[in-house]
Amino acid sequence: MIIMSYDLCIFDLDGTLTDPELGITRSYLHALSAFGIHEEHENLVKLIGPPLRENFRNLYGFSDSDTEKAVKIFREYFVDIGLYENVVYPGIPELLQRLADDGKTLAVATNKVKVYSDSILAHFGLDKYFSCVSGDKLDGSLTVHGKGEIIRIVLDELNPQRKCPTVMIGDRKHDMHGAIENGIDCIGALWGFGSRAELEESGAEVIVQTVEELGQLLLSDY
Repeated sequence: MIIMSYDLCIFDLDGTLTDPELGITRSYLHALSAFGIHEEHENLVKLIGPPLRENFRNLYGFSDSDTEKAVKIFREYFVDIGLYENVVYPGIPELLQRLADDGKTLAVATNKVKVYSDSILAHFGLDKYFSCVSGDKLDGSLTVHGKGEIIRIVLDELNPQRKCPTVMIGDRKHDMHGAIENGIDCIGALWGFGSRAELEESGAEVIVQTVEELGQLLLSDY
């Protein structure tokens, strides 16, 4: 049962804190075109959230070797350009500041590679709010079985005894599944890339439509 009074708030990055649509879709387009695949923009948007390798293997049937080649080509564009074709959702900095002022501990748990996540958060001046940023390794080893391990890293560092009331906030099913796997509450964010149906089916205990609504849940005086 979701309690709404949390000492530790864990945020997803893509689709929750920032909108990376332009950079990620262009990076996918760059990678897929190398294999002679042209994909419509609306289909590329659906790729935002899950791990890169999962998308290349499961959605395009790439072999392991082609998957690694596609990831390399994706990063050719993403690291130099796509990383910064990204914007912070309106209201997010204000919400993070209010949560910090209220004494809450904040963290990020993302399927994105940690070194890229750190760069994005620093670029937008959001890194100062987070006590821990957990992301994948370059080889994708931490997200092979979903997002559970990424979230577990945060909990082991900031809530090792699992006694601190904790919530995961994200926009895709991977966030909800990872939270449930770790026995913490989860809130679905509809301003990202997941639908209400996806979030409901994946176990979101509460779904919010706006950043303001999230603030009203997490802060009694918002």
